[in-house]
Amino acid sequence: MRSSFPAPAFSPVKYKAQVSNGSWWADVVLLGLVVLVGGLVFHGLDQMNQPLGVLDSSPLSLDLIHLPEYTLRTTLRMFIALFASFVFSLVVATLAAKSRKAAVVILPALDILQSVPVLGFLTFTVVFFMGLFPGKETGVECAAIFAIFTSQVWNMTFSVYQSLKTVPHDLYDVSRQFGFSPWQRFVRLELPFATPGLVWNMMMSMSGGWFFVVASEAITVGNTTVSLPGIGSWLALAIEQKNIAAIAWAVLAMAVAIKLYDLLFFRPIVAWADKFRFEQTAAQKRPRSRIHDLLRSTRLVPLVLLASREIKFSLRLDKLPALPRIRFETSARFNRAIDRAWLALVAVACTAGILQLAQFIGTTLGLGDVVDAFGLGLATMLRVAVLIVLASLVWVPVGVWIGLNPRWAERLQPIAQWLAAFPANVLFPFAVVAIVALKLNPDIWLSPLMILGTQWYILFNVIAGASALPTDLREAARSFHVRGWQWWRQVALPGVFPYYVTGALTAAGGSWNASIVAEAVSWGDQHVYASGLGAYIAQATAAGDLRRVALGVLVMSIFVVGFNRLLWRPLYGFAERRLRID
Repeated sequence: MRSSFPAPAFSPVKYKAQVSNGSWWADVVLLGLVVLVGGLVFHGLDQMNQPLGVLDSSPLSLDLIHLPEYTLRTTLRMFIALFASFVFSLVVATLAAKSRKAAVVILPALDILQSVPVLGFLTFTVVFFMGLFPGKETGVECAAIFAIFTSQVWNMTFSVYQSLKTVPHDLYDVSRQFGFSPWQRFVRLELPFATPGLVWNMMMSMSGGWFFVVASEAITVGNTTVSLPGIGSWLALAIEQKNIAAIAWAVLAMAVAIKLYDLLFFRPIVAWADKFRFEQTAAQKRPRSRIHDLLRSTRLVPLVLLASREIKFSLRLDKLPALPRIRFETSARFNRAIDRAWLALVAVACTAGILQLAQFIGTTLGLGDVVDAFGLGLATMLRVAVLIVLASLVWVPVGVWIGLNPRWAERLQPIAQWLAAFPANVLFPFAVVAIVALKLNPDIWLSPLMILGTQWYILFNVIAGASALPTDLREAARSFHVRGWQWWRQVALPGVFPYYVTGALTAAGGSWNASIVAEAVSWGDQHVYASGLGAYIAQATAAGDLRRVALGVLVMSIFVVGFNRLLWRPLYGFAERRLRID
């Protein structure tokens, strides 16, 4: 990491120099952007808090005059969900990485939760959130935001966990020599080390939210249908009415929104996060952002930083006496007893939950239904495995090339985000018409829709891994003329492998989730179904059959957890033991 470990002493000279060298026009532009974005955010939040009757009195319309408002509402929901995902990732991933007891619960829970489809969450959460805000649109908004949150959070959490587990040992040694507290070690070492991968996964999370935005905003559970103003509900209505022009306008609005928040938010963060790369030699090519350059050329930003630093030092927060550290000396036998008791408690809780769920499912369903669900799960698992292999063969080389070329990464970043965000629902008309007209097999030709939105987890994580490769390592490879397959085997693949595991794990989980919309597609009154667990859950949700929904989600969770335990967790351990950069 290019920055040194000791905390620099407060010196206002640097900030005062930046203030004196700042540009007034940059301040004007920055203030204008802040006022514009702030006004749009407050307007969107005010619309979200309207009485619930407004949704009935103002039905959705495909008039173009409403599309900017719908785009704003959808984008605001996604950023709220992204912020919640960011906080959740830092807290939960840190607990899992730091505490073996917490990891026993958190990692299996993450495996299960990422396998639960968006429809599975909506089935049980809509009524809950509407009960929290009776008579307010806020309850339905919270249900939609929570559904988007479930499509964004898992890859971010796994990214932070992977980064914390692969921090080089020598950096920990240095932090101990400087006497860092656990909080200082997290803020100055672990969080910066995890930042590059987290930033790219945040971009992927936003795109993943777009992929599931139709299911999140056009909520149908049994006979209850709630449609929130947004691009997702616009697309759902356009598909129902077979309005190709409205679908095209929605895709265009989505592309404009992605370009804008990439320019104003993600590209500056990518440029800022580049300073946290772990290397001893400065990179020759660094990502650039006009907004990042604008922030550095203003006088307002250093003034705010100067004021905050002066407040901190005037309060003498750094002079407060340190709390004494209390250490309890325990024997190894006592520690083993505590571990066994904790595992027993977790096992009892899991057993009780499984028994309650089995009792709920078994009231109307029998063993034959369970066997059928497992058979459908095997069909979906085969599709997921084949698609992940094909996506890896395509996107690992592409991701390495993009990550090692910052200029091309800057150009391709918004394109990749738009492709990742492209909702599969837009392709439903073509898929349905082609399958019906040509009498194709839905089990084969609907499968590509499953990977359409999830393959990008692999690409974005490989880009993050390639961009994090230390420059001195790459220069050493050039000096020793390491080329061709040897370069891939000894430099590129080991460097990106931990990031690839995170991407492939979340892509596999996302593919299971995407099977809900990919195995059951419709265009107007035409419906096409593939044999799989996703179609099973989608049909049960549409029929309001909560027991079959619960059975489908349970079977999907068993498959995902088993796959993760047998494949991805051992690969995580291999990356942590053998591929740590020390």
